[in-house]
Amino acid sequence: MSQEFSLSGKKIIITRSQDQLSDSHILFENKGADVYDLPSLIIGPPNDWTPVDDTLGEIDRFDWIIFSSANGVRNIEDRLNQLDLSLSEVSKRIKIAAVGRKTANLLNLIEANISFVPPQFVAESLIQHFPEMIQGLKFFIPRVQSGGRSLLAEAFRSKGSEVVEVAAYESCCPDHIPKKTLHALKKKNIDIITFTSGKTVINTKTLLKKYFGDNWYELVKDIKIVSIGPQTSLSCLKNIRKPDKEAEPYDLDGLVKACIEIY
Repeated sequence: MSQEFSLSGKKIIITRSQDQLSDSHILFENKGADVYDLPSLIIGPPNDWTPVDDTLGEIDRFDWIIFSSANGVRNIEDRLNQLDLSLSEVSKRIKIAAVGRKTANLLNLIEANISFVPPQFVAESLIQHFPEMIQGLKFFIPRVQSGGRSLLAEAFRSKGSEVVEVAAYESCCPDHIPKKTLHALKKKNIDIITFTSGKTVINTKTLLKKYFGDNWYELVKDIKIVSIGPQTSLSCLKNIRKPDKEAEPYDLDGLVKACIEIY
């Protein structure tokens, strides 16, 4: 493996939701990195399924469903299945937009038709490049229950559309740091820490403060920070410091590429 294009010998912390760590592991380990897990999100159901179920009961009144997370796809598909429906069937008469490669990949896996994927994997790109006149359209946007942005809904409403936003999943902070990662942090033996969402930044800071108190920043001040995209970078700046590198494109492949470019 060429050292120039690898992460051989680099010790990298991955902050992801607990159910997404394996994909990240494979990508980084394939480049030679020594990977340390720091699961910083637990994905679960919303507090109340009623708004989701009520919306799905009248799904045919919508022109578009906008998915910005694979978690939303997964939970909406599960609730549709309970109505003897599926996104594959629904997408034959309602258009679906997917923000992000992982979101689109999951939709493809369940054989749902995707009508639009923005060129960049952020909400702003979807708004800028949306393929239809927005005025008069009806949008259904499944989203995280707390902590997410309402940028899409606000932008679409401002252009004269009807938008129904519904909490389709929730994310919360885990209660511990794995022992291997904790030991490496104490020894200041980490080269890079990667962040994949604003919430992973916030929750990682919460966990560090829980374990190390007011001195938490001393353990990470010399670690390179790599962010997956603009909003995550803003969260890094607000909660820790400005990232050393931002991924391009805004996905896991871009994150690996950004880590390699640092060296």
